[in-house]
Amino acid sequence: MAKERRRAVLELLQRPGNARCADCGAPDPDWASYTLGVFICLSCSGIHRNIPQVSKVKSVRLDAWEEAQVEFMASHGNDAARDAYESKVPPFYYRPTSSDCQLLREQWIRAKYERLEFTHPEKQEPYSAGYREGSLWKRGRDNGQFLSRKFVLTEREGSLKYFNRNDAKEPKAVMKIEHLNATFQPAKIGHPHGLQITYLKDNSTRNIFVYHEDGKEIVDWFNALRAARFHYLQVAFPGASDADLVPKLSRNYLKEGYMEKTGPKQTEGFRKRWFTMDDRRLMYFKDPLDAFARGEVFIGSRESGYTVLDGLPPSTQGHHWPHGITIVTPERRFLLACETESEQRAWMEAFRKVVDRPMLPQEYAGECGGWGGGGGGPQHFLRGSDTAGRLSFSSGSPLQA
Repeated sequence: MAKERRRAVLELLQRPGNARCADCGAPDPDWASYTLGVFICLSCSGIHRNIPQVSKVKSVRLDAWEEAQVEFMASHGNDAARDAYESKVPPFYYRPTSSDCQLLREQWIRAKYERLEFTHPEKQEPYSAGYREGSLWKRGRDNGQFLSRKFVLTEREGSLKYFNRNDAKEPKAVMKIEHLNATFQPAKIGHPHGLQITYLKDNSTRNIFVYHEDGKEIVDWFNALRAARFHYLQVAFPGASDADLVPKLSRNYLKEGYMEKTGPKQTEGFRKRWFTMDDRRLMYFKDPLDAFARGEVFIGSRESGYTVLDGLPPSTQGHHWPHGITIVTPERRFLLACETESEQRAWMEAFRKVVDRPMLPQEYAGECGGWGGGGGGPQHFLRGSDTAGRLSFSSGSPLQA
């Protein structure tokens, strides 16, 4: 009898919607919440265990199932739960996937089932009101210490500001929503709630790193920033659909990690630097938590003369790491080296995804050549010297930001 009930639960996995985790979309879920009637993955099941007043979980394959539990699962399922618990998710609210950090998945699950935010829209006020004020721990640019700072988000002014003191009249920085991005970076920042915010300052990319001890608080900030971006883009592009705008609200980096680089003449030694691939911009930093990039390179499409090659030219010298990558642009070649073959493959895959993607008209307009110096568009060239001035970029149309 127990085997028959377990077999019946396994058969329920074949129904539409049940073959992927109800919360993060991971394939082949092996667990189930028998109080919510959803099939979930191992990772999300751990989060469900932390809200036992709402959700109780069992292994689909290993645990014993009671007849009433099987019947409950059969009368519910992932699609029915989505209709019930996600009926009023705002379009700007970030829906995490299996590759997102634990914090985003945990707060998504708690928002759905514990706080019922997406069945009662009035509970969404903390991130949908258009104004938010509070304190976040911000990393100092020079000393690296995290200090409490007052932050104010005003959708009406289209900006995020922070103040060095709560009673300060003038903000230390004003970040325009138009050019702002936020992405969770717990490993890099060294805190499970670490959030990286990028914006433009003096036409250069600026990073700030913040966190809040309360997970809900920092995720509310993240979704409030996305909401402000969403409403800004709705005004800027009145004919665009939600489906067009939502992918532009925030973006995770395609790839980050250490590589070695050499200068423009390729005669100086290679230096270890932290690289970030952000859309079509490859930036490098001396340290992962630097406020400014030391240089950037714009990577276009194959049709525009960009290619990524495995390895380095035979005459290359000065690199300590053995696994080379050559990026070919219309003007020059960039030589990079990775420590391991697996890192090389991962970077090659990231570069090729960009090169294989056709360029948009705005990206052609922003592309510019020349070594060093300013200019308004994304640069073809990395700096040859880490001590040289920073390269600037503009994101062009906000829809491409």
